[in-house]
Amino acid sequence: MSQFLFNILLAFAWMLLTGESSAPSFISGMVVGYLILWMSRSAFGKETYFSKIRQVTGFVLYFLKELILANLRVAFDILTPKNYLDPGIVEVPLDVETDLEITLFANLVTLTPGTLSLDVSDDRKTLYVHVMYLEDEEQFRHELKDGLEKRLIGVMR
Repeated sequence: MSQFLFNILLAFAWMLLTGESSAPSFISGMVVGYLILWMSRSAFGKETYFSKIRQVTGFVLYFLKELILANLRVAFDILTPKNYLDPGIVEVPLDVETDLEITLFANLVTLTPGTLSLDVSDDRKTLYVHVMYLEDEEQFRHELKDGLEKRLIGVMR
């Protein structure tokens, strides 16, 4: 975490050096700061920051891909005369453990069009999800577990 804060400090220093206080300047400062930290990583002794950045980037790209595909599927169903709805409720066993992880996972599922997190069981081991296009319950469960949940756990732990 200290390397992340140091990266932010380097980004602000970059903004001061360039004389620009804008989002693109901050982002380019983060990139320059990241490169500086990466080149001096042996001095810090830890490389977890650099692996986390890769995991977070992979997670964001994966979620954006799933978000775009889900939006296209819903838009296709709206624009075509045939109704492709096959709704259902699926029990998804949870590997996420903390309240923050469960909340993030449930909210990310809800943000994806066509799915809605309904409830978490009292023992916090199962998430109930409403699905608009449920073709195969096991496949849907597998996609959530091996896709979104697995990547979220990698980022959070």
